[in-house]
Amino acid sequence: MISFKKAAEAEENETVVFAWIVFESEIHRDQVNKAVMADPCLSKMTNPDAMPFDCKRMAYDGFIVIVSH
Repeated sequence: MISFKKAAEAEENETVVFAWIVFESEIHRDQVNKAVMADPCLSKMTNPDAMPFDCKRMAYDGFIVIVSH
């Protein structure tokens, strides 16, 4: 197993951020993603030269629920 810091090849002065979002359903996820992408504030952050982090070191995925309570 590897740490997030090692996986991101983070330097000593960098912080690794771990976050997740739980959606009510796939339909809800699609609605939220559509609204986020339509937000004009987001367009300021889509310029690769203005990103506050290195996108090449970003990791993301989707998950399937195998146990629910």
